[in-house]
Amino acid sequence: MHKLVIVINGSGGVGKDTICNIVGKHYRTMNISSVDPIKKIASENGWDGGKNEKSRKFLADLKQLFVDFNDLPCKYLLGKYQEFLESSNEILFVHIREPEEISKFKKSVQKSCITLLIRRTSHTKKEWNNTADDNVEHFNYDFYYDNIKPYGEIENDFLAFFNSILEKNGS
Repeated sequence: MHKLVIVINGSGGVGKDTICNIVGKHYRTMNISSVDPIKKIASENGWDGGKNEKSRKFLADLKQLFVDFNDLPCKYLLGKYQEFLESSNEILFVHIREPEEISKFKKSVQKSCITLLIRRTSHTKKEWNNTADDNVEHFNYDFYYDNIKPYGEIENDFLAFFNSILEKNGS
């Protein structure tokens, strides 16, 4: 299998980490997020790790400030991407919320890079009051997965879906 980069997105609570963990049981994976360096800065300055609406807006706004100031999130991702290329990992999951940031990252990588939106209609909050979360659907993703199975049935369902992605991508 050759290396594959997957930009994964979806509203809060739809199962993105569950999906990444499922793939991690079967393939050597790395899992990174464009907000990782922002969370580090925020936690060093009083953010308590919360995922409520106020915290999500704070992180989204702080991230946008760094995008505008020095493009820290994309620089961080590209550094991690280089680590991935030099590693034995096969799959790199990259969590990015903003459509323009997805496009920027996707244009910057040399290996196969696809985009995947995870949805769960029963759990998707319509508005988070921040542009990062509110605009996840405003991108033309390569693949869409509707996470509608009960927790115990997700693994087999997603693996069948994921294997079809690998076949389409020549992996």
